[in-house]
Amino acid sequence: MLGMRKKVRLETERMYLRPPMHGDFRAWSSLRHDSRAFLSPWEPTWAADHLARKAFTNRVYWAQRSITNGNDVPLFMFRRADDVLLGAITLSNIRRGPAQAGTTGYWIGQPYARHGYMKEAIEAVVHYAFRTLDLSRIEAGCLPENTASRRLLEKCGYKYEGVAQSYLQIDGRWRNHVLYANLRGDRRGKTDVG
Repeated sequence: MLGMRKKVRLETERMYLRPPMHGDFRAWSSLRHDSRAFLSPWEPTWAADHLARKAFTNRVYWAQRSITNGNDVPLFMFRRADDVLLGAITLSNIRRGPAQAGTTGYWIGQPYARHGYMKEAIEAVVHYAFRTLDLSRIEAGCLPENTASRRLLEKCGYKYEGVAQSYLQIDGRWRNHVLYANLRGDRRGKTDVG
């Protein structure tokens, strides 16, 4: 689990990604609040205390434990030019041994959607997962009708693998998800043999 014990900070052309800290509460709660209508069709139903400081404090402690234990790498995305919080991405459910796999999940605040930030973040996390954590497979799932997310995953090298029935509860009901995977050294779809 090399790389999991040290501080995680990823750099992209326009952003830096790091775990959440207690001081991020106001920026996070404001962005989530202002983007609620934009995010809720794609996310699990928010708990009544979702935007409360205590829930955020628990989130920060969970993030620290998860990174230390090597289970998850939750990261907030900040624009380098002005330190504005844009969204978050998590490499979760990290499985070692024969699987060497993890799952990406992400959200972005409505004002920052469709500006290429999430593409940068996904590419940085996939590179980190393959190079630093030595994973072989990065998975992602999204709702079939979420064409923006599907296109994004495909642009980032993920390939469609199928449909998982009643995969997650989203916006209050069990929903099917389309599944994608990004493989280190992927040769799927290549026609040259050898």
